[in-house]
Amino acid sequence: MVVARTFPVLRKIILLSFLSLLYISASAQVIDNTTTFRSINSQQYRRFHYDNDFFGNADYYYTQGINAEFVHPKIQSFLLTALLIKTKNGEYKYGVGLDMFGYTPTSIRADTILHNNRPYAGIISFKTFSISIDTAQHSKISSTFTIGVLGPAALGNEIQTTIHRTIGRTIPQGWKYQIKNDLVLNYILAYEKKLVGWKNYFLLNGKEELRAGTLNTKANTAINFMAGKFNDPYQISNKNDLAKKHFHYYVFGQTEVNFIGYDATLQGGLLNRKSVYTITPGQLERITFQQTAGFVFTINNVSISYYKSWLSREFKMGKRHAWGGIGVGVAF
Repeated sequence: MVVARTFPVLRKIILLSFLSLLYISASAQVIDNTTTFRSINSQQYRRFHYDNDFFGNADYYYTQGINAEFVHPKIQSFLLTALLIKTKNGEYKYGVGLDMFGYTPTSIRADTILHNNRPYAGIISFKTFSISIDTAQHSKISSTFTIGVLGPAALGNEIQTTIHRTIGRTIPQGWKYQIKNDLVLNYILAYEKKLVGWKNYFLLNGKEELRAGTLNTKANTAINFMAGKFNDPYQISNKNDLAKKHFHYYVFGQTEVNFIGYDATLQGGLLNRKSVYTITPGQLERITFQQTAGFVFTINNVSISYYKSWLSREFKMGKRHAWGGIGVGVAF
């Protein structure tokens, strides 16, 4: 009876989420691989995500993102996992990953600095992460430690130039003005909890996240949902479950508000202040709104996803922007 009474409220929440997706556009954030709607119900899997603003009919701001991850219990013994949050109760996932991200201004044809625009920036980083799932409280805590480099050493110029030359698109001219080399050391702590659910057909979650370090410092609050047929993301399947044949599918959406303290892809590195062009603190938008929507299909142990994201302008005189991405994961 309680579930039945909640359906009118749930319908309003879903309707408002989809309507708001129609009106908000934007620029990019890093791929979030630990959030509930991207869960793979196994302690062992490989997954690959690829983002590109080509899916949003654009070629500027967050232009490309690559994330490759490997999750396995043996990673618990990895040295850097000592920096991760460990709770007393819960089931754990431990993983490592490689991230590569590229950012450009609104025109890559210009062989000059475009003021009041986003600077060129490239990032390559290695991360280790853990996900602690409290199956009784239907909540989870994830923590991520990232180390890498921002700047020419991340090969953003070489990667984008090679891709554009291969597919016959415009060769970027302004990477010589990109943000200078700097160290990336960042930490992410996130808490997510089930708010409302109906069997394994609908799930509404609340999420809080903090990011701090040389790459970015910000906090955000979010609400997300899953609707369709899926495994409970607050449980971890065993090997016997994975051996069975499954077909799962669901749509998902997330709305989040970001409170920005610092963003090195716009403002330059904290340690190296010699970049020829950056966004000043006064130009930075301190509050941004981001939304993501997509769908997931899981056939046996293979998961395939497609999604699009929208973000409000990140700096004054900036534009709103949209991009999309695909993900492929294999549990074992």
